[in-house]
Amino acid sequence: MSFFGKTFSQHLILGNENFKVEAGLNFGPTFFLGDLGGHHGYGTTFIKDLNLPVTKLMKGAFITTYPNNWLGFRLAAEYTYLEGRDNLITSNGVNELYRKQRNLDFKSDIWEAYGAVEIFPIMLLHNNDDIEYEPKLRPYVFAGVGVFHFDPMGSLTKGDVTTWYHLRDYHTEGEGFAEYPSRKVYNLTQANIPMGGGLKYFTSDRVNISLEVLYRKTFTDYIDDVSTDYINPELFSKYMSPDKAAIARQLFDKTYGVLVPGASRYAPGDTRGDPKDKDAYFSFLLKFGVRIGPMFDNDFSSKEMKQTRCPARF
Repeated sequence: MSFFGKTFSQHLILGNENFKVEAGLNFGPTFFLGDLGGHHGYGTTFIKDLNLPVTKLMKGAFITTYPNNWLGFRLAAEYTYLEGRDNLITSNGVNELYRKQRNLDFKSDIWEAYGAVEIFPIMLLHNNDDIEYEPKLRPYVFAGVGVFHFDPMGSLTKGDVTTWYHLRDYHTEGEGFAEYPSRKVYNLTQANIPMGGGLKYFTSDRVNISLEVLYRKTFTDYIDDVSTDYINPELFSKYMSPDKAAIARQLFDKTYGVLVPGASRYAPGDTRGDPKDKDAYFSFLLKFGVRIGPMFDNDFSSKEMKQTRCPARF
């Protein structure tokens, strides 16, 4: 009876008392970094150009395996929502007025999944210590590869009614038009590179909480459907039905007839977006993790398991 009991426990912890599996949930605000929105002055990158009113909540789940105390392999799946609006720009001067009067907007659901490698530097430094090193607070960094799905929508308002349209269907920058051979119709599912770092605190041997910054580098500039310059609006009628072309013309240039009656502020070739910087997004996360499987109550139990574990050939 004792022999079979030990064999079963050893199987649950996958043949190594140091191997751990952790599952959990995470929540936190997500911020978009793209061409739309921003603050006063010239458009910049990262935190300086954030618009807090369009902050959205990310929700997700993860499972991580730890073959030792300094290395982890994470799988995660998450949902969030991104938004950007030029009308949020604070216009204190002329540098940001150009973007504010552009008056474009977008929103998009974001579904993502990724795998990443976690490294705990302090634990790695103490890996060969004779005395077991198990601090409750542990900083970590991570990086990996993922995939995400987006679908930008833009709005048109008439009176009190606002209607949202799937922007890719309207080729607002001539994507797929023969006149712009370098502008391909962008894929709505693409790869990204998640990376970041955090602090992990063990409230007990089984339960922990973490604060984490998760940044995603992407390879597209079309999360917000804005990237390059204005096209000739007459091309919409060439490739679309009259009704669809009329909507496309309104979505691609919202200054038409506003600043100058019967005319647009912009000519074909004028700047609409900045193609040099790809879109990105990042999150500040609160994570709750629970280690699953058998746990040792104390050092004596751990030593006993080492002494009574099954032979390697089993």
